[in-house]
Amino acid sequence: MLYGQGESKMSDEIELKGKAARRAALRLAILDTETKNHALRGIAEQLIARQDAILEANARDVAAGRTAGLSEAMIDRLLITPQRLQAIAQDVLAVVTLPDPVGEVFDGTTLPNGLQVAKRRVPIGVIGVIYESRPNVTVDVSVLCLKSGNAVILRGGKEAAHTNAALTHAIVEACCAHSIPDGAVQIIESQDRALVLEMLRAHQYIDMIIPRGGAGLHEFARQNATIPVITGGVGICHIYVDKTADFNKALSIIHNAKTQRPTVCNALDTLLVHRDIAATFLPQLADMFAAAKVELRCEQRAMAMLEGHPAVHPATPADFDTEFLSLVLAVKVVDGLDEALEHIHAHSTHHSDAILTEDYSAAMRFANEVDSAVVYVNASTRFTDGGQLGLGAEVAVSTQRLHARGPMGLRELTTYKWVIFGSGQVRA
Repeated sequence: MLYGQGESKMSDEIELKGKAARRAALRLAILDTETKNHALRGIAEQLIARQDAILEANARDVAAGRTAGLSEAMIDRLLITPQRLQAIAQDVLAVVTLPDPVGEVFDGTTLPNGLQVAKRRVPIGVIGVIYESRPNVTVDVSVLCLKSGNAVILRGGKEAAHTNAALTHAIVEACCAHSIPDGAVQIIESQDRALVLEMLRAHQYIDMIIPRGGAGLHEFARQNATIPVITGGVGICHIYVDKTADFNKALSIIHNAKTQRPTVCNALDTLLVHRDIAATFLPQLADMFAAAKVELRCEQRAMAMLEGHPAVHPATPADFDTEFLSLVLAVKVVDGLDEALEHIHAHSTHHSDAILTEDYSAAMRFANEVDSAVVYVNASTRFTDGGQLGLGAEVAVSTQRLHARGPMGLRELTTYKWVIFGSGQVRA
């Protein structure tokens, strides 16, 4: 997907909003926790108070998406129901209860010369978030940025333009009513893709960029940004079923990881099964997934064990490098943990991977050797989520190694500065 190309003068919209965000960030950085929490409570109230307008806007986007031929996976990501809106509002209130990281002092010490040295946690500044068809990101990112003292510039996809505008209106109204500076939360209204490139290069206004979308968006951001970029969220998630796995526990976990919400990045894509149990385990798996309407794409050994089962098809090599975002699962029989690890190393996007085993040594080896942002032992990959892991919400799931990894919450939206107290010391 092409998001923009070439050099050009910065548009008025990016420049004006960038300047406003920079001014707001200076004030947000010193705002007290209670003021920020009052604003967050106001946002939760506004979301519910404006439910009819938000749902009406979302219905327009969903209808346009269906007309445009969006897949059911994309429609599901786009859709807001009353229940989902209520859950979004509850997530906002959950952030209220979390500790404010700004001002936290750590790694303090007194040097032999009497200098008192410590690090103090501070906001990053202005965060730019470029995202596609998930309007809940508008709220999640806004509240986490506000609580962590950052201004945010949002650029959502055209598929959710009406919904994002309605959500942002509710957020800004609450901010205005609760002493949050103007420009703290802004959304880019133009759908011109050239503005994405402008955001990526607006280093005088934006301190960090977070792209949330498909691999094309992430690659474009990495190649074109002059600002630090946090990428992640593309998940080819694996589960390895070891020979010692408890079958009932394993089937329940796999069912949840694949079907609970198949259109998201932490849903299961590839299942690896130890050869010693495959002939018994795979037919049970196929029966379970036939009822759930999950299509299994099996490599040769798995295929030989499942001939005659409905919705079972031969896998292609590409299936093991695919984030399906649908009720499709790639299945492979492996000789053991060594081959499972080798497969994951070759095909992983470093998002979320799990082992199902009753063997402590195998569990520890998997946890130590799998290089992913989140590694599970005997649990569903669906827990890779800021709300589920106690962060209230998340701005992204980072699959990078620097600054932040995994679900990014409040603390991951801060940096630190050294604060040093002296009593007249000079350097010799």
